Amino acid sequence: MKRIVYLVVIFALSFIWLNQQPIDAENDPSAPLVYIVPVEEEVERGLAAFMDRSIQEAEENFADHIIFEVDTPGGRVDSANEIAGLLSAVNVPTTAYVKSQALSAGSYISLMADDIYMNTNGTMGASGVVTGDGSAADSKAQSAWVSAMVAAAERNDRDPIYARAMADDTIDLSEYNAGPGEFLTLSPNQAYEVGYAEGVVNSRDEVLEHLGYENAHVVETQPTLSENIARFVTSPIVIPILLSIASIGLIVELYSPGFGIPGIMGVSSLILFFYGHLIAGFAGHEAMILLLTGLVLIILEIFFPSGVFGIIGGGAILGAMLVSGADMGHMALSIGISLLLAFVLAFFLFKKLDTNRGLFKYLVLKDQTSNELGYVSNENRRELVGMEGQALTFLRPSGTALFGDERLDVVSEGGFIDRNHPVKVVKVEGSRIVVRELINKEEEN
Repeated sequence: MKRIVYLVVIFALSFIWLNQQPIDAENDPSAPLVYIVPVEEEVERGLAAFMDRSIQEAEENFADHIIFEVDTPGGRVDSANEIAGLLSAVNVPTTAYVKSQALSAGSYISLMADDIYMNTNGTMGASGVVTGDGSAADSKAQSAWVSAMVAAAERNDRDPIYARAMADDTIDLSEYNAGPGEFLTLSPNQAYEVGYAEGVVNSRDEVLEHLGYENAHVVETQPTLSENIARFVTSPIVIPILLSIASIGLIVELYSPGFGIPGIMGVSSLILFFYGHLIAGFAGHEAMILLLTGLVLIILEIFFPSGVFGIIGGGAILGAMLVSGADMGHMALSIGISLLLAFVLAFFLFKKLDTNRGLFKYLVLKDQTSNELGYVSNENRRELVGMEGQALTFLRPSGTALFGDERLDVVSEGGFIDRNHPVKVVKVEGSRIVVRELINKEEEN
């Protein structure tokens, strides 16, 4: 428990450091200020959080222009819509510089900018909506996405037919290699020809020159370490792996003495999961309340075993995971995979390994109420074995005998013993004292 507390404290103290943004060089107050915001890799909630921070920073510092350098194959529609909302509300002129590719959600983000410049190697388009398994989305989702693309084009007075063709493969634009059944992808010259790009350039400097900011002070924002972690751990591929490591690590720790590497891996994976989803904006107050409630109940279960605290606590933690995800269905699938792996591993370990080790030695009842361990229902007079005395009454087979100054109820081994005859204690079983008649005083058996 101490190590768990240390880990939580370390992560908490690191939180502030991870989110520190490097301080830029002092700006020349006479030069215009231009912010460069990279839009790279997959479009997801972590990218949206980073862009939100970058836009707020640019507005707070009274930037004259924001250039979004786009190089993305696309990503989640909901995240693209969130980013589009940010761009529609920004109070600073914006430009999308397509460095390499602005495909799918990337083309939608680019169309939301006031101006678009294409690198000579850039492409834009191919914006059809697909599900997680690569198949086409249903007609409702397709229709909503096409409408969003059209609205983005019309927002900046661009011909919407090309935006529609990027998302709707029924539009025939064969002159741009987008016949029926194919989504439109524009080359730099084609984008300039149809009015979707203000120019074709070779570098960022040329973009600045075209915009009239060649002498501007340029501030390039970069994701902080925490934002990079958030983008990584909120990936749909990473989530089930992370949860599986957490469940397997904690299960293995049950069979390990003390608290070691498996437990640290399990706890760290859970911390990374919630930390990343908190930074990305997935996990809200309700998720943190459920998580803390679950942890408290599980700790109570350790000190006050009943089963109820543990079940409710585990359910609370699972609920926290579910509400922390952007897609509850995908999160449920990830949790199911991790639990299945944990149950299989737990069954294997329970069958193959020694349950006298690790935490299981506290969970599995192994105590026996044997005489050897001191568990007796009444006083056991084993010190009487071998003592000699005299029968005070007839033993038929029970009666009374005198040993020194102590009168005891005894039984013979089965035969009759006359009173006043010498006897010897041969066995004591609880309150039952067994004696044998001594024929001669020297007899030992």
